Amino acid sequence: MNAARPALTRRRALQGLAAGAASIGVPAFAQSAAAVRVGYAIARTGPWTGGAQVSQEPNYLLWAEQQNAAGGLNVKGTKRPIELISSDDQSNIETCVRTYEKLMGSDKVDLVLPPWGSNANFAVAPLANRFGYPFLAPTALSKQLIEMKLPYFFLMLQQPGPMTTALVDMLKANGVKSLACIYVDDLFGLENYAALKVALAGSGINMVEDKSYPGGVKDLSPVLRSIKDKNPDAFVGFTYPPDTILASKQAKEVGFNPKFFYASVGTAFQLYKNVMTPAGAEGVLGMGSWNAKTSAGAKAYFDAHVKKFAGKEPDRWASGACWAALEILTAAVGKHGLERKAIRDYVAGTEHQTILGKIRFNGSENVGTPGSVSQWQNGEFEVVWPKAIATAALNANKPAWK
Repeated sequence: MNAARPALTRRRALQGLAAGAASIGVPAFAQSAAAVRVGYAIARTGPWTGGAQVSQEPNYLLWAEQQNAAGGLNVKGTKRPIELISSDDQSNIETCVRTYEKLMGSDKVDLVLPPWGSNANFAVAPLANRFGYPFLAPTALSKQLIEMKLPYFFLMLQQPGPMTTALVDMLKANGVKSLACIYVDDLFGLENYAALKVALAGSGINMVEDKSYPGGVKDLSPVLRSIKDKNPDAFVGFTYPPDTILASKQAKEVGFNPKFFYASVGTAFQLYKNVMTPAGAEGVLGMGSWNAKTSAGAKAYFDAHVKKFAGKEPDRWASGACWAALEILTAAVGKHGLERKAIRDYVAGTEHQTILGKIRFNGSENVGTPGSVSQWQNGEFEVVWPKAIATAALNANKPAWK
């Protein structure tokens, strides 16, 4: 990695954020206020980029800008500017681990923000624990991470068990008798597929076909044709954003249109609606947990994101979890300053009010946010299950692809 690049990134981040604050009339920071150095590595190139640049880095930039525009981050009563120290992990596990080791080990930044994805977080989690940095990870799904019992690592998303249980409960309640599943052959796909099998046990729903596929797949049409021949009531894909779009487009091409079509990650993205068109996305299900109707805070966040990024919307799943993580971190620093053990204890022992509602942790797991299912309806990704948090009623019969 080019050693000069991180320094350049630091300077640009602080200068840009300060300039943004000045442009809306916020007084300049006091010269004596030392910056809070916040480090992270994120995918700006490579296959993780699509998810990272929708669900995470835009939120990091918006958070820092908002805090600096308000005079700085409240550090136990003292406002201090945020300096983001960031670099491209190139969608590479080794680069990601090496970067975080430097940020926490030799750079000794004040705080860290997590990388994107289950695999990267799985690799970095032990480092966070070793160096004693609280990590609130918004894009990690892993039962293994929970079982590792790492006290400094917190997973914001609902995990495979609750998510697949919610999905199966919804399908069972709506008369589904048969299901086919495809899944990417990595930690995310394998854990969700395993959880789905557990959730299906005793449900009366028969899995008529299940196929794994390698990351970076370019053609899913053969397996989709095979599934179409079995005529299942429901299709489930544990897929990454490019594969989610590929599976949807090729299902349309081969004429596969089951009553329930569920694919994630990426279904919750504005990109999905744009690529498929709102009419083409209509009725498609996926992992989602919020939208602008969820709370007043959620609407304020949604509107601020759209304004800052020129119409680019946050996704309706992990973006909300990312912003909730930043809300929790902000509150922790306001109460306990930059003492990382105190921050960790606050995160672990407090019920947090966020844009997603109340969040609390049992070990590393968020047990406050229930498993959920969302569906594209009239251009919005509506939460449809469970009914207690739904923003719209489920459409129980997907219309034909358009």
